[in-house]
Amino acid sequence: MKTKFNFAEYERECVKCAKCVPTCTIHSINRDETTSPRGFIHLMANMQDGSLKLDKNLKKIFESCFLCVNCVSICPSQIQTDLMIENARAEIAAKFGLAWFKRIIFFVLKRRSLQNIAAKFGYLFKSCGFAAAPNGMRSRFALPMTRRGRLLPPIADQSFLNAYPERMDFGGDRTVAIFIGCLANYAYTGVGDSLLYILKALKINAFIPKDQLCCGAPPYFTGDMRTTKWLVKYNVEYFELFIDTIDAILVPEATCSNMIIADWLHVVSDEPEWVKRVRRVVDKTFIASQWLHNNTDLLSVTPSLDQKIASVTYHDPCHAKKTQGVFKEPRAFLEKSYEIKEMSDSSSCCGFGGVTIQSERFALAEAVGKNKAAMIAQTEAEIVSAECSACRMQIGEALNRSGGKQIFMHPLELIAQSLKKVGSNA
Repeated sequence: MKTKFNFAEYERECVKCAKCVPTCTIHSINRDETTSPRGFIHLMANMQDGSLKLDKNLKKIFESCFLCVNCVSICPSQIQTDLMIENARAEIAAKFGLAWFKRIIFFVLKRRSLQNIAAKFGYLFKSCGFAAAPNGMRSRFALPMTRRGRLLPPIADQSFLNAYPERMDFGGDRTVAIFIGCLANYAYTGVGDSLLYILKALKINAFIPKDQLCCGAPPYFTGDMRTTKWLVKYNVEYFELFIDTIDAILVPEATCSNMIIADWLHVVSDEPEWVKRVRRVVDKTFIASQWLHNNTDLLSVTPSLDQKIASVTYHDPCHAKKTQGVFKEPRAFLEKSYEIKEMSDSSSCCGFGGVTIQSERFALAEAVGKNKAAMIAQTEAEIVSAECSACRMQIGEALNRSGGKQIFMHPLELIAQSLKKVGSNA
């Protein structure tokens, strides 16, 4: 990744029109010009020219950005404020280091065996510290960085990667690889189960690369470029072993798919040879709903029901609609079997924000989540859906705090449910 952005150049390009300000997630809950896109740009330019010192106060300001890319999508000058923030966070990590728990998390992300051990112990002992709850598990006690009553992702008894053989022949002439993502692998395993069910119905063979590791989004958004680059290169080298034998890599996660498709190229942008290698993988990588919509007959196979199964409100993940342009595809599938009840602003950020906001700055996530939970409640839908497990985790906790009754289901889970319903009635 390029270690230096010319922040002053971007500040000159900013015309101060303020179109970004009302769209900014952090500014919506902290109405201070310093925590707005044009405020961030001004501060970064001053930091770079020496007018401002990178101290803990500036660190706190830059870490408050949710990286929701609302500002990027509306900016008339097309200023990539998110990339600027990511570069600033790399400088922050280099100067201040990472918190101890982040170092542990990122160390474990590079080692599948440690993740499996942690997940197994978590599953065996989760009843001691957590109570089962809709959309996850609720903390019984105040734990480090987790207060009592907070909803966290459930821990599955077996990970997705360990539950299936590497190759599954469904009798087709096409094969897709599945990049599952950490949360869907260890917590929301129904996502992968449903994707396999759909592929089987379509007679598309599945390849589950057993040695895949984290896409690198958690350390990337935190500023740990060393870990991020290690994960990117590891995965690329691994994917190169089979990339010519598959038709596509399907990622049922907005954040993971965008990390691979867009941010992996940013991470290796200063290494031309690696840019070529990453692009080879990127060219075959798709968020799952988009590929299934554009390259299969799933839409015609999905049943069109007069008696809808349930009502659904759909949340558009920031890294699906705004960065990949994917929002119509999941709705096209769902509206055939479910009643769609749109919320007032499906594109507004749910408030996940990354590791720092989910731990050290959770009050910010809670404030944004409260607004999203209210939108969901106003729809009176039975189910809330999004193609992102990070959103699932955040929205689940927001509903937990607000007393919302909606159940969260991934669109692939809903599609599989509709296919199964027709099959059971046949």
